[in-house]
Amino acid sequence: MNQNKMYLINKILNNETIRTVWDKESEKYYISVVDIVGVISESDNPRNYWKVLKHRLKQEGNETVTNCHQLKLKAQDGKYRMTDVVDIEGMFRIIESIPSKNAEPIKQWLAKLGSERINETFDPSIAAQRAIDLYRAKGYEEKWITKRMQNIQDRKELTDVWKENGITESKEFAILTNEIYKTWSGMTAKQYKEYKGLRKENLRDNMDNLEVSLIDISEEVTKRLAKKTKPKGLKENIKVAHAGGNVAKNTRDEIENLLGESVVTSQNKLNYQYIDEKEKIENKK
Repeated sequence: MNQNKMYLINKILNNETIRTVWDKESEKYYISVVDIVGVISESDNPRNYWKVLKHRLKQEGNETVTNCHQLKLKAQDGKYRMTDVVDIEGMFRIIESIPSKNAEPIKQWLAKLGSERINETFDPSIAAQRAIDLYRAKGYEEKWITKRMQNIQDRKELTDVWKENGITESKEFAILTNEIYKTWSGMTAKQYKEYKGLRKENLRDNMDNLEVSLIDISEEVTKRLAKKTKPKGLKENIKVAHAGGNVAKNTRDEIENLLGESVVTSQNKLNYQYIDEKEKIENKK
């Protein structure tokens, strides 16, 4: 399980935080076991409670424990630690092992998580509206939200073209994306996120208007050029991605010559800041 392809959701239930992660590839939610156990058992030491329960379930040959994954989740002290997580089905099985009056509202919440994804499969507009509502809740302006939603669609069209040209592996998509980023910004997507002080947050959600425009230009040119020339395989598609990124690089150079300053900024959209963040990537010009 690649945690970099997930996003974190903190659900509050009964005044308790239940850390929840959505895996885009498997299209499943993964929930922190110790958080659920703490709410249901009302134990003063939920970690120890889960440790004992986990040992008992293992002895009973319970498959839920066997299929239990571990992910780094943010703890109350702000640090990230490896934490047991299971999918919704597995969590139901664990709940059944804990006699408690608190089980029913947890079951209802888990069932709602599952139904949300099923509903979105039949009606994708629900997912789109959910994304818009989340952006609004975070304080984004309506004009920015409209532009971002279009950017998501444009990105999908680009990846579809790459698929037509023989790109199938997630690693290959990442290589092509990084080629575009490196060419116009001087940084890979990962370096760009670090430069902006981001961790889990989406990079494009934290670009200003000029940065978003440059990535739009680079990917649109890459898409059109790839559709016209039909490069096959990773090596040929890298050349096209570089060409698309180079158009944005030239545009960036012109803008910076006029403004007299870099348009690649370390600022993020909602002023995220991690206290323990000590290293910054040098501003690439």
